[in-house]
Amino acid sequence: MARIEYNYPLLSHNTFGIEAYADRFVAYDSVEDLRQVVRRLRADCPDVPVLHIGGGSNLLFLSDFKGVVLHSAIGGIECEERPDGIRLRVGAAVVWDDLVAYCVEHGFYGLENLSFIPGEVGASAVQNIGAYGAEAKDVITAVEAVGLRDGEVRMFDASACGYAYRKSIFKEEWRGRYAVTHVHFRLSATFRPNLDYGGIREALSAEGIRPEEVTAQDLRRVVIAIRKAKLPDPKVQGNAGSFFMNPVVPREVYEAIKGDYPDVPHYEVDAERVKIPAGWLIERCGWKGRSLGRAAVHDRQALVLVNKGSATGRDILALCEAVRADVLSRFGISISPEVNIIGGCA
Repeated sequence: MARIEYNYPLLSHNTFGIEAYADRFVAYDSVEDLRQVVRRLRADCPDVPVLHIGGGSNLLFLSDFKGVVLHSAIGGIECEERPDGIRLRVGAAVVWDDLVAYCVEHGFYGLENLSFIPGEVGASAVQNIGAYGAEAKDVITAVEAVGLRDGEVRMFDASACGYAYRKSIFKEEWRGRYAVTHVHFRLSATFRPNLDYGGIREALSAEGIRPEEVTAQDLRRVVIAIRKAKLPDPKVQGNAGSFFMNPVVPREVYEAIKGDYPDVPHYEVDAERVKIPAGWLIERCGWKGRSLGRAAVHDRQALVLVNKGSATGRDILALCEAVRADVLSRFGISISPEVNIIGGCA
């Protein structure tokens, strides 16, 4: 059954800790509840803005939301063993890291590098979350959704979801058109560790664990430790994790930067393109640990923007734009927000 609230505070629904209100807030427990809500909304007020949110770990509100905010409470993890692997159907409101923990515990492998990413399962399919050499698209097979214009249920094969680095068709071309209700994954019953990213090998070595001895539990524990060491806890200091996407640039741009900065880190994309860490670019511009009003760049991870206390969404956005301008001026590279900015554009 759907629950409707009016003039609803969104403070607890965004990890930046921004005070904002929604004209209406609707929480629903099932696909049928959502369908009924959408059909009623479109019949009674067809032009009202609708925003669907999950855990709020990738949102920046610039103002109150003058419309309807929808929030899912659809849970559940269904498992089926097949010859090609372990198939999971997971409710959109399941906490992402709870899913990772569940899979590691039950011997379902493929999510270990994505441990401790905040948010819910539905957002994983929208954002194509990723970390330490892995992305959600690597294991997603299909996405179930409800149209926010007609209330119809649809199933999208992963090949139709337009997945790319931190992108999907739900985030780009179909932004605001669908609410994800369930995500389908294919995992493996065989553990094949991915250790070649983000200092994982070094962290395992520091614990005396050799690559051939590592378990899924070891890998998950190390990834969590690395993330905790680098990223602030949103419960202590408001943030949305990595604020910017790592830019993918033509190889000649990378070579030009390497001429001035021989130590520039990079990741090969293909023969023509290279990915450069946005955090490195931001740090070289002198922003790491710096503040602009009530917003700041985190002092341990320059990818992260933080709320120093009572910051507004526009305070965070002003810092974002200042950082982007300096990176563009110094390196000729435009870095883009990974965070969804609600109420304006960057």
